[in-house]
Amino acid sequence: MIRILAVDDDEQILRLIRNALMREGYDVTALADPIEVKRLRLEEYQLILLDVMMPGVDGFTLCEEIRDSVDCPILFLTAKTDEADIMKGLGLGGDDYITKPFGIGELRARVAAHLRREGREKKHVISIDGVRFYLKEKRVEYQGTEFTFTRSEYAICEYLAMNHGQVFSKDRIYEHVFGYEKESDNSVITEHIKNIRAKCQKAGLEPIETVWGIGYRWK
Repeated sequence: MIRILAVDDDEQILRLIRNALMREGYDVTALADPIEVKRLRLEEYQLILLDVMMPGVDGFTLCEEIRDSVDCPILFLTAKTDEADIMKGLGLGGDDYITKPFGIGELRARVAAHLRREGREKKHVISIDGVRFYLKEKRVEYQGTEFTFTRSEYAICEYLAMNHGQVFSKDRIYEHVFGYEKESDNSVITEHIKNIRAKCQKAGLEPIETVWGIGYRWK
């Protein structure tokens, strides 16, 4: 389920946002206090709505503080439409503005449009069926367990997971992981896959499937 975070000090607007988006099937977290945002696992959200004018911490400041931790679209909710304000917000990492007052139809349409277009390369965290890849740290967790993958094992897992469902040959995997073509001795990939599976099985996980005669894929 797509998770959306909405932050606005106006409780009435928060209720409107929550009710409108929940009817579309989204899981909505609504906060009136921007300070509470820092206590959340922001990487779990697919879109964030921030009010610009909030006491204590305004939306621009909050966006600047969290942008390095999230990849998802950040949309500002604001009555300020000056070009300078718009440029400032976008320069801090915002993706778009929704001008107050706004209608439910516009809110739903703008949110849906950004989610459809959300194809940016992930830089921080991806989650696939509970397996979380922390891309900067090059580490993987599943249900609180962190795997002790080698650098090559991690690279194989990330490559397959980022393209989950697709089947890749040993040659293709080798070329991606090690950076050049190798026509022989694909046993190195076989051995890495064997080690990855052994480590995953200890956590009750079997994510890599063999497609006989073709290669491997992340299920």
